Order: sequence, then structure tokens, then C-alpha cells
Amino acid sequence: MASDPIPVVLAAPVAPSPSPPRKPWALPPAGLAVFYGRPETPRLFHYFLPRLLAEGKQVLCLDGANRFDPLLIARLARQRGIAAAEFNRRIRVARAFTCFQLTELLVRVPRFIEKFAADALIVTALPDLYFDEDVRDRDAAVAFRHALDALRALAPLPLGVAVFSDATSHGGPRRAMFTQLTAQATELWRFALDGENGKLRLIGEEGGKRLQVTGCR
Repeated sequence: MASDPIPVVLAAPVAPSPSPPRKPWALPPAGLAVFYGRPETPRLFHYFLPRLLAEGKQVLCLDGANRFDPLLIARLARQRGIAAAEFNRRIRVARAFTCFQLTELLVRVPRFIEKFAADALIVTALPDLYFDEDVRDRDAAVAFRHALDALRALAPLPLGVAVFSDATSHGGPRRAMFTQLTAQATELWRFALDGENGKLRLIGEEGGKRLQVTGCR
């Protein structure tokens, strides 16, 4: 069984409006949320699944990081007294091993949800997968632009989209793709290591600035 990442504590940003703060480990019901900040970020999406699945939601996962862990899913189900088969029934996973495959999967999302009525879309390794040095700069840039177009086309759908990325661990000019992605996001969340207890804190960001945080758990 895969080992757990560093323990995580969630801190929700104080909302600028009277609306209530986000519940811990809850993905947005609509819009595009980007999560980043730590090498293990592409794996942390698993811990957002129990709340979704307990609410009867269905999840489509496009896994470019090859991080989907059925054993971890089964353990999360057991911890909540839910049959693993019930969790699995509400999840569909498609893996991409190249940036071109990930772009094609994103383009196909509207067709996927015609057959599997997903409430949430999770994507890992965007834009990380487009940093492959075996792919020419121009080809990677074109594929990534199509991927962004495909994400933008999903905006009118009743579908929350969450991207889990390790892009900021990489250097080079293609890292600018991450800036292009976040410019399109409606929410930006950063995992950061808490120096006091060694746990991860999830921090909401806006315009490149850290928002106030509260309700650590």
C-alpha cells in the first residue's frame, strides 16, 4: 500500500463577501481551481474524494501524473464505512502518458460526461506533462494552448474542475505555462509546509497574494 504524504491541515481563506468559508477538503462546485506548491500535490487529490463521493457526486479523473491509487481509495472508503465498490462506481479514470494524450482527453470531456454524468473533473500534471524535453517547444506550446481552450470550453457546464500540479518544482521557459493556467483559474490554492509542526497547510491565493487564513484543522 502506498505510504501517506506529509500530514495535511487545511486553512480556508476568509471570504471577502458574506458567503460562508469553504469546507475543508471540498472542491468548487463550478469554475476552475488550481492546486500547487509541493511535489506531492498531484497525489493529494485523493483526499478531496471522500466528501464528493459521500455526497453522491461522480468524479472524472484525467491522470497525467499516473498517481491514481486504487489501494488508497479502498482505504479511504473503509475508514468511512463505505464499500470500496461504491466509491469505485462513482469514479472514472483515464490516464495520459504524453501531453498530446492529455490534451485529447480534455477535448473529449464533453463526450465523456454524456455517458458518465460527472459532477467534478480532476486533472493531474497540467501543465507538468508538457515539460517533456522529448517534445519540441513549439509542439508542446500548441498542445498546451489546445488544452487551455478545452478547459475554457467547459466553463458553461455544471462541472467543478480542479487541477493538481507540480509545475513550480520545474525550471525552464515552459514553466510560464503554469502562469497561463492560473490566469484562467477562478481559484488558486497553494500547499505550503508549516514550519512549526511539519504539516501541510492549504492557502488560498488571489492576485499572487496570500489571503488571510482561518479554521486550521
